[in-house]
Amino acid sequence: MATIWNSTNKAETKKKTVTGRMLSSLTRQQELAMIACLVIVAIVLIISACSKQSSGPATAGVSSSAASAMSAPATQIAAANAEAAPAAKVKKAQKKRPANVTYSDPNSGVSFVYPRKFTLSSGDETQPGRMDKVAMDFVEPGGVAIATVELPKTLYPGTDFASGFFRVNVNRSLSEEECPHFAFVDSNDADGEPIDAEKVKVGMSDEAKDMEMTSEFEGSATRQMETQYYHNYENGACYEYVLGLGTAGFGMKEGVKPVDRDEVFARLEKILATVKTQPAHDEAAAQQEGSPEDKQEQVVPEKASHDGRADDAVAASPER
Repeated sequence: MATIWNSTNKAETKKKTVTGRMLSSLTRQQELAMIACLVIVAIVLIISACSKQSSGPATAGVSSSAASAMSAPATQIAAANAEAAPAAKVKKAQKKRPANVTYSDPNSGVSFVYPRKFTLSSGDETQPGRMDKVAMDFVEPGGVAIATVELPKTLYPGTDFASGFFRVNVNRSLSEEECPHFAFVDSNDADGEPIDAEKVKVGMSDEAKDMEMTSEFEGSATRQMETQYYHNYENGACYEYVLGLGTAGFGMKEGVKPVDRDEVFARLEKILATVKTQPAHDEAAAQQEGSPEDKQEQVVPEKASHDGRADDAVAASPER
């Protein structure tokens, strides 16, 4: 029995020794495994840190590129708006044309202001031959037509208004003593004396001009022409201003009313009030006086009466 016990004890002792060795071996393996895991974790952390550092500039680069790409259109839009802004300002800065226009002729030295909606003709275009054919009223030939302003024919609808005009003539061959007189004679005077002129002041009170004025009325039951002539002598020349009103159709056409003559002449007198004269260019004046073919032939009937001139005025006034 003693022997059996000893062998059993030895076997247990051997078993314990093997078990201890196995435990010791497993502990070392676990330690190695833990160390390996720590090494791997450390490597992963190092790689992760490096990747984060390298991705930082790349992200910044992408952001800056995107910002540049976004700012480029914004800059272009701002530039386009800046270019469009002056154009808009230019449109706002546009002004309407003035209602009145100033006419100035350096050859005669005459200037005046007239409404833009009226029609201006000058030089050869002022030759009579239309409905407002009216003779000059100088006592001697040599008158030259400078300019004519015509009122629109539609200015007074529904009335017998046919024409209205303001005309400027000049005669450099007349003396200062001859200028105040008019060629037309008084048909009521048996001796055929010239019509008496009326002295009037024309223009603003501080710049009013002394002028001689006379008026004429010619026509028939259907057509009439009323004119007013103004003369004044300035700068070595005799200036003539003619205000005319032609009417037709009243009493012949249904619904036609007589135009307000005072209103029409008031419009024309406003133009006359703006007349100014300056010394003409010497060379131009010399050419004007020395070129008979450039002068407008003045129609001065010899001791013509009012009745004698009426037919010519009527024939020259067409119906509306």
